[in-house]
Amino acid sequence: MSVYLFRRLMAAIPVIAGVIAVVFILTSVVPGDPVRLMMGQRGDPETMERIREELGLNRPLWWQFVDFFVKAVTLDFGKSYSNNMPVMECILSRIPLTAGIALWSVTIAAIMGIGLGIISALNRHSILDYGSMFVALLGISAPGFWIGLLLVLLFQVKLGWVPGTGMGDGSWIYLVLPVTTLSIRPTALIARLTRSSILEILGQDYIRTARAKGLAEKIVVLKHALKNAMIPVVTVTGIEMASFLSGAIVIETLFSLPGLGRLTIEAISSRDFPVIRGVVFFIAVVFVLINLIVDLSYSLLDPRIRYDEK
Repeated sequence: MSVYLFRRLMAAIPVIAGVIAVVFILTSVVPGDPVRLMMGQRGDPETMERIREELGLNRPLWWQFVDFFVKAVTLDFGKSYSNNMPVMECILSRIPLTAGIALWSVTIAAIMGIGLGIISALNRHSILDYGSMFVALLGISAPGFWIGLLLVLLFQVKLGWVPGTGMGDGSWIYLVLPVTTLSIRPTALIARLTRSSILEILGQDYIRTARAKGLAEKIVVLKHALKNAMIPVVTVTGIEMASFLSGAIVIETLFSLPGLGRLTIEAISSRDFPVIRGVVFFIAVVFVLINLIVDLSYSLLDPRIRYDEK
């Protein structure tokens, strides 16, 4: 296991380096002058030139790339053009809110999705099965921002159960609608995948043998079928967990939440390149780590999967 873990971590280095290189190139060639945005249209040309010199924006692109890459190794992405704060400080201050929304969303999605999938599989071709899968199909098809707008219209505007968007006094009630919006699609996806996986497993020979021994159907499903059916479900859950960070950009903007997604939108709008590069680096690392955790969990779910030390 340790050898496999070391190999995966080593293989992740060129992936992250490639992501950093691509983002640096894209942010360097995108139209727009960050200094002009900072100073306004009536900025003093001499002052703007001095700022470009301080930021290194008037130097050759290859020099900027080498300087950025060397500093990125030590997690030094420079300072934000907008507020002159270190980029890592900006990111770390926004992570708790985004991580909390993502963790609550994936927890709700996993519990609700697996539960609905099991119920639907055990009641195959029933009204309950058709109804739950139809709702799941709607959940997968509906865009997240549209669902969020409907929830705001219903629970905030019409019913008044939620005081408003943003964080207000920091109460948990402000996170109910964002978490609900972000969890609907993965809940539907996990439910459909759990149903199909369990139905496939229930047709295996060892399940028929367990039933022939007189085991209760609950034990057959929960102890024998569910564990083996969890491999594709865990894979999709891991992918959805990583994608929550990118989905947070839309959700946090919609609900005016000061998280990592909102920081990304603000950085793109103001051409704050150091912040953009730092956020992309963080998301790339999270994707790599979640994929690694998902791969390692396979050996816990299926004893036939082993990672050799050779």
